[in-house]
Amino acid sequence: LSKGKIGEINAHLLGMVVVGKILMNALARGDVPEDQRRDFYLYLDEFQNVTTESISQILSEARKYHLCLIIAHQFIGQLKEEISKAVFGNVGSMVAFRVGPDDAEFLQKQFEPIFMANDLVNVDNYNCFARVLVNSELSKPFNMKTYPPTKGDQVAANYLKELSRLKYGRDANIVNREIMERAKFARQKMSESSL
Repeated sequence: LSKGKIGEINAHLLGMVVVGKILMNALARGDVPEDQRRDFYLYLDEFQNVTTESISQILSEARKYHLCLIIAHQFIGQLKEEISKAVFGNVGSMVAFRVGPDDAEFLQKQFEPIFMANDLVNVDNYNCFARVLVNSELSKPFNMKTYPPTKGDQVAANYLKELSRLKYGRDANIVNREIMERAKFARQKMSESSL
């Protein structure tokens, strides 16, 4: 959903639709006995671009539906206050790389007394502070070293893409035809209801 390729408004709209559908399906798991619910991981980078008013409810209820949300964004001020409260009220594990002074003041509460705001502002590249949920209990905050991404294996990546396409992909012409049929059906229903 690259903003540079499809535009900011389209990326935001598509992101909200896709995330909304995934979250609706997660909530539909209420009909499945808890011991039969498999964990489902949803990674949301640039989280602020796909937030809606209902995200607060989803954040508080996702765990019982075995929806594991991994959300990332640049700074806390990108989120509306109610969404920020929902995020920090329901977060399990938290990892913070270098942050600005405003965020450091806020995050200090999450990492003190081990790490203070000054530590959060001055952490070295590829280092971070973490506080993780283990067996329903929060660990003491600790520092962690990460490594920059490597080039990777393009051949393996291409095989994985092809495998995914073969398993989950559908012919674009068929998908487009289905969309047009649904749109035609929806227009017919709207014209019938206006009569």
